[in-house]
Amino acid sequence: MSKYVPRLAVNFFKATLLALASLAVLTIALPRGECFQNTGAQITDQSDSTLNCIVQEGDTLSDIACRRQVSVRELMKVNNLTGSLIIPGQVLIMPEKSKSEESLSRGDVSREDLMLLARLIHAEARGESFEGQVAVGAVILNRLASPHFPKTIREVIYQKSSRVYQFSPVGDGSINLEPNEKAMQAAVQALQGTDPTGGALFFYNPDISRDQWIRTLPVIIRIGNHVFASVTT
Repeated sequence: MSKYVPRLAVNFFKATLLALASLAVLTIALPRGECFQNTGAQITDQSDSTLNCIVQEGDTLSDIACRRQVSVRELMKVNNLTGSLIIPGQVLIMPEKSKSEESLSRGDVSREDLMLLARLIHAEARGESFEGQVAVGAVILNRLASPHFPKTIREVIYQKSSRVYQFSPVGDGSINLEPNEKAMQAAVQALQGTDPTGGALFFYNPDISRDQWIRTLPVIIRIGNHVFASVTT
């Protein structure tokens, strides 16, 4: 029996090394933007239940906010950021969900409304940046909060003025196109309160719009091909 002991010891040693190597690979190979719970190492002074995110190469603040379904504004606030610059290896604290986010996660916004908003964003702004798509969604939500517009997402999107739909994709049928993932995420961001427009109630493409009245409205901001405007207060 004794002559087999060295061989068993060697096999055991090899198995141990293999197990340790596998553990090291699993520890190092975190997925991009992976969030983790702060348990053993006290990276921040937050409680153990705080979710944090390690910034990976190529990540942007808006990418992380989109994946974690939080607003860029709240993400910047909780991390004391004055700009959108982040660096690989940086640990970001995830903000607590706002009331609007909690409402979305509880299902107060129906799946149907989310899909409808995403379809409008896709139809109106599928060639625009992510910020531009969120901005289009924000206009719908701003109208929803205004006393001058209907009180449901569906009614806002399908509203007519002098027998003409407020949003051309409703009239030409392109609102029925299947939204892509980018439009879905933009809809979620808008529903969570992100508003790159600063409260706009209208948007238009000045290169193709024939509506002269909308051009008289005070312009708030231009994002991509769209001008975002509001009414005179």
